[in-house]
Amino acid sequence: MVRTTLLQRPSITVSDFRCTAVPGDAPFVEQYGCHSISYVRTGSFGCRSRGRSFELVAGSILVGYPGDEYVCSHDHVCGDECLSFFLTPELVQAIGDRTEIWRTGYVAPLPELMVLGELARTAAAGRSDIALDEIGQIFASRFVEMVSGRAQKPVVAAARDRRRAVETALWIDAHSHQPIDLEQAAIQADISPFHFLRLFSDVLGVTPHQYLVRSRLRHAARLLADEDRPITDIAYDVGFGDLSNFVRTFHRAAGVSPLKFRQASRGDRKIFQERLAVH
Repeated sequence: MVRTTLLQRPSITVSDFRCTAVPGDAPFVEQYGCHSISYVRTGSFGCRSRGRSFELVAGSILVGYPGDEYVCSHDHVCGDECLSFFLTPELVQAIGDRTEIWRTGYVAPLPELMVLGELARTAAAGRSDIALDEIGQIFASRFVEMVSGRAQKPVVAAARDRRRAVETALWIDAHSHQPIDLEQAAIQADISPFHFLRLFSDVLGVTPHQYLVRSRLRHAARLLADEDRPITDIAYDVGFGDLSNFVRTFHRAAGVSPLKFRQASRGDRKIFQERLAVH
């Protein structure tokens, strides 16, 4: 595991983690030192904490609570990359310190968090004029909003079935710019569409179609922040067949239009000032 500290401020620290573990490597017990949220940028890994197991793929979030022990493993695929935000008690108090939120363990891929995770990813790479600590606080605030009242189901599937779900999710993400239906995804998992739908949802917390759309949104958010290509081209390139549908779906996830999201990535702080002002 390679950790690179990207930013250190009195209230928040941001680090990039790159893990090269492979199946068969012995996992070990670690402990959270503070409240944290880690956005999975690429890859996948399993985690066990407080008697619960869950699988994380690109777009998922690992949630840390001070003092909790956890074990991460790579039983299914090799390596992952995460962008992690470590928060002081004062910041957690400001954005919401309900214990049940911070002890949820993980969050399945949610479009509202994925688009902000990609904006943070761009800021971390130095390709955005928005400050990394600013987007980190926005991301943490949105996390609290989205997780409040949302129950997380523990994974009860066998290891072989978890592997099927994770590997198919990686395949969906890699091919999300193409038309993909339930039958095609089920073929990748080598089980019937009915059983695949239930398995995928049980293991990853979202349906295959939800993950497909959210992968497209995630890729769109990164392109909007990184590049100057026309929004129409980006919509079609990531897999949306209709521009109006893309704009509606993106707005619903980000809370702003694709254009305003791009402007925010260029440093227009007015776009997100309302969120910051709340805290």
